[in-house]
Amino acid sequence: MIFTELQLPGVFQIEVHPLVDERGFFARTWCEQEFAAHGIAQHWVQCNISVNTHKGTLRGMHYQAAPHAEAKLIRCTSGALYDVLLDVRRDSPTHGRWVAVELSAANYRMLYIPEGVAHGFQTLTDHTEVFYQMSTFYHAAAARAVRWNDPTFAIHWPADTRTISLRDQQHPDYRL
Repeated sequence: MIFTELQLPGVFQIEVHPLVDERGFFARTWCEQEFAAHGIAQHWVQCNISVNTHKGTLRGMHYQAAPHAEAKLIRCTSGALYDVLLDVRRDSPTHGRWVAVELSAANYRMLYIPEGVAHGFQTLTDHTEVFYQMSTFYHAAAARAVRWNDPTFAIHWPADTRTISLRDQQHPDYRL
């Protein structure tokens, strides 16, 4: 696997290293030793999928507060999406900054998202599926969110046509 740390500390884009032959290829998507070599000692307790029927579906920006903060490993298994990560760690030098990466079934990229980084995405194709590995169990009382279009962050999203849940539309403005 090829690990590239992005502009937010501890956030990695991970690309598979395929072993190719006439049948196609084989690649790892998780190896405890390789992740640990990049400072990521993670134990996954839950896996989730998000199935999105229509292009333009926007979900986010979600995270869990301490003591139930969660790390995530995200991969697109069908379709394509514009994935956005927002640093909401108060003690981070990049607090309030965001970064975006395109994930698709065709590029096989993954994102490692550490605790304290909010996550959201907008689908770029119909029938997009996202696979999540989670470091902690979901705790409803710890669920937090930042509104996708909060002017504090001015996140650039790729399209004007969006499908967004009422809940994600109504999150209050974030206070830096």
